[in-house]
Amino acid sequence: MAQQHVIGGRAAADLVLRLSRAALGEGFVEALTSAQWMALRYFSRANRFSRTVSAFAEFHATTRGTASQTVKGLIKQGYLARIRSDTDGRSARVDLTDNAKAILARDPFEVVVNAAEALPGRLRGQLVKLLERMLGHVARQRSRPPFGICASCAHLRSDERGRSDPCRYQCGLMNEPLAAEEVEQICISFEPGKTSAVRSISARKLTQ
Repeated sequence: MAQQHVIGGRAAADLVLRLSRAALGEGFVEALTSAQWMALRYFSRANRFSRTVSAFAEFHATTRGTASQTVKGLIKQGYLARIRSDTDGRSARVDLTDNAKAILARDPFEVVVNAAEALPGRLRGQLVKLLERMLGHVARQRSRPPFGICASCAHLRSDERGRSDPCRYQCGLMNEPLAAEEVEQICISFEPGKTSAVRSISARKLTQ
């Protein structure tokens, strides 16, 4: 029996790089640079705990000064808005404006999204797990937070008794309720789940 060839790590990493380049499109798109597109994508996907300039800088492994300049430019263009915290006057959340939501519909990244959607659900799930492992490895090597979505996070809790409740999920770290749509958003406090990502709130209460 012929021995199966093992694909090297460089070949796999090269495919990831080619996909990332496809996501950048052809230079300027809608008069935005690739860095500005990455900022809009980040703030459209980040949860409310992670929509800050410092979290954006960590996510893209850049300096806070560079991230701040990118955000300032998008605020000036009317794509982002800085919202002051009600509890801490020194901090601010960054939100998308309606103009940003409209332009994201023409994001060149959608060609990669469509390619992922074309995969069978099982294979797409396996791909996500493998890419999360790769990203986690890189994050550890560079001493950076791994990021990830709540659905795969060890901090996610779910109240099985409240299936019709729009906020039946909860972040165990922040002790905050989560709406169903927030479970698919990315978070700076992400921690890979060791078993099932969703643990029952009611079961946890019984053990306290």
